[in-house]
Amino acid sequence: MNLINLENVGKAYGPKPLLDAVSLGLDDDDRVGVVGRNGGGKSTLVSILARETEPDSGRVTHARGVRLGYLTQRDEFAEGDTVRSVVLGDRAEHEWAGDTRARDVLGGLLGDLDLDAPLAGMSGGERRRIALARLLVPETDLLILDEPTNHLDIEAIDWLARHLKRRKTALLLVTHDRWFLDEVTLRTWEVVDGRVERYEGGYSAYVLAKAERSRIAAATETKRQNLLRKELAWLRRGPQARTSKPKFRVDAAQALIADEPPARDSVELTRFATARLGKTVFDLEDVTVRLGDRTIFDDLTWRLGPGDRIGLVGVNGSGKSTLLRLLDGAVAPSAGRVVRGKTVQLAHLSQNLEELDPARRVLESVEEVKRRITVGKREWTASQLLERLGFQGDRQWTPVGDLSGGERRRLQVLRLLMGEPNVLLMDEPTNDLDIETLTEVEDILDGWPGTLVVVSHDRYFLERITDRVAALLGDGRVAMLPGGVDEYLARRADARASGSGAPARGGTVAAATAPAGPGSTGGAPSDGGKPKGSGQDWKARKELDKLERRLDKLAKQESQLHEDLAAAATDYARLQELDARLKEVQAEAARVEEEWLMLAEDVG
Repeated sequence: MNLINLENVGKAYGPKPLLDAVSLGLDDDDRVGVVGRNGGGKSTLVSILARETEPDSGRVTHARGVRLGYLTQRDEFAEGDTVRSVVLGDRAEHEWAGDTRARDVLGGLLGDLDLDAPLAGMSGGERRRIALARLLVPETDLLILDEPTNHLDIEAIDWLARHLKRRKTALLLVTHDRWFLDEVTLRTWEVVDGRVERYEGGYSAYVLAKAERSRIAAATETKRQNLLRKELAWLRRGPQARTSKPKFRVDAAQALIADEPPARDSVELTRFATARLGKTVFDLEDVTVRLGDRTIFDDLTWRLGPGDRIGLVGVNGSGKSTLLRLLDGAVAPSAGRVVRGKTVQLAHLSQNLEELDPARRVLESVEEVKRRITVGKREWTASQLLERLGFQGDRQWTPVGDLSGGERRRLQVLRLLMGEPNVLLMDEPTNDLDIETLTEVEDILDGWPGTLVVVSHDRYFLERITDRVAALLGDGRVAMLPGGVDEYLARRADARASGSGAPARGGTVAAATAPAGPGSTGGAPSDGGKPKGSGQDWKARKELDKLERRLDKLAKQESQLHEDLAAAATDYARLQELDARLKEVQAEAARVEEEWLMLAEDVG
């Protein structure tokens, strides 16, 4: 049955149309992924389909009575909302506790949250999970999801994929998460130059079809063809190939990649990296790191060698960002030592956008770092690399202050690479980047010789650019996982089944696994909604609250000291005493604020 139709729809913001005479439809068995460059019209398309945005021309038709759930990129809630009021509304406990879907969604997404907790002050990841839960609990005919994996960790993304695959509903999905696209979609729409190009199959099939179309048309964009072939070859040989997808058995795919070498020459890269770095990069010896009363790492011994490419995964609050800050020297160990190689030239891409001069032009911002660099065996100018990352022509002369968040992220990545570091730490590098830009970043990193540590919830990116996966499982150690992300998810599932580790996002809300009678509190966790056990997220939030209270107290002390200094203006001895005390309070406040920032970054 047809659910939605677009007929000759047009929409423009400015002189260039985002959508130009687009006609398409969605049926009740469709599961469609929408891809395209940032700013190309993906969100506009789905907003028009959801009737949240009116087209400039054309017609949008919905089937009568269609039940539609729409997730936007911004999670907005009313003041005073709680988890319960947003997700369950005024439903009685016995009603939702007896609803299989409600219990599954609550356990899968909100198992670590108190149902009566206010949303004020919650992290972006928590608010995203609440918005998703609100959408997934009711019955729907069609789900339209715009970047649903934003702020979610690997476990939550894995749960969401499994839930959507089981759910008998039509799906329209905008995401840059290529693993997620392959898992849950059966068709792909690419929004490009005002058109919507349609492909059968998920992301892998889309890459194949796009490469085949390019070959048949004998397109002149040689670079783009080579990138598609390179990615197709990796898809055929990489982790995705283990899932025995028949779309990779076709002769066209084999012919396209027959002469395509591996994405990286690991032996050659290691040789280059060793020449640049020597034998020692980082040796962590019996390292302990504490933030307040909380131990993040306990007697940790870990070695990073030249050419190592490590993907780092772990539950929120386990210390992923803290480990990167330990390596870059921003965090000092409470015990043990960090040995850093003498030739290490380190660059750290953090989750926060670097402050850039808003008046400077994009090209100037890159060239002030360096005008040209060598990646692998090829030399690139700043302008050439900017083109590869989507800054075409006049866009290179745009003031930095006029860039979007995604464009600033791209600029930040490029500025780091232009410094030619031999050790690169990347914390959630895929944030705000579209798929086309991600493939360019991956291609650049393929020829980059050095030691790489990446924290990311983007499973595809993680598996694509790293050679090994390490996990922080909440025990203060770093565990190497030969089985990669699959092994991490299996270990987390085992920990949940045995009742250890952080609360299960893929499990069920405590005490909500069976219907309860009217008036019973059996539908909520017995301690007011808090999950049984003390998981990493809960511990981290508790420590954050403690640090916030300490900061408030120090701020009051500082204010009082300023008043006392003013009152003692003529008493030199008293002034010296008060000034010394003020410096102590300010130093303590700076230390506590640093702990708060590190912990908040890990919690997400």
